[in-house]
Amino acid sequence: MSKNKKQQVNIQASKEELKGAYSNVLKATHTRDEFVLDFLNIVGGQGTLSSRVILSPAQLKRVIMTMQDNLKKYEDKFGEIEVKARQDSKEKIGFQAD
Repeated sequence: MSKNKKQQVNIQASKEELKGAYSNVLKATHTRDEFVLDFLNIVGGQGTLSSRVILSPAQLKRVIMTMQDNLKKYEDKFGEIEVKARQDSKEKIGFQAD
């Protein structure tokens, strides 16, 4: 396959999967060989695991690069996203890494 041609991949997904999963908390952990991303939905002291994604270190790096590129495109189009600092530095709810 030449460098300019992209391979087309057919992806199958159920109707439930196509709905997506809401997450307001991300817990990231890792071992030497993999990263584990737990997407959680926490409301009022109760939480559920929305999705767990396990990635190799190289794949995680590609995901981060893709997300950075998409965030730049978003902010170029809609303006910079303001991220407010947490009121309480001891607060553990929110997107964080261990």
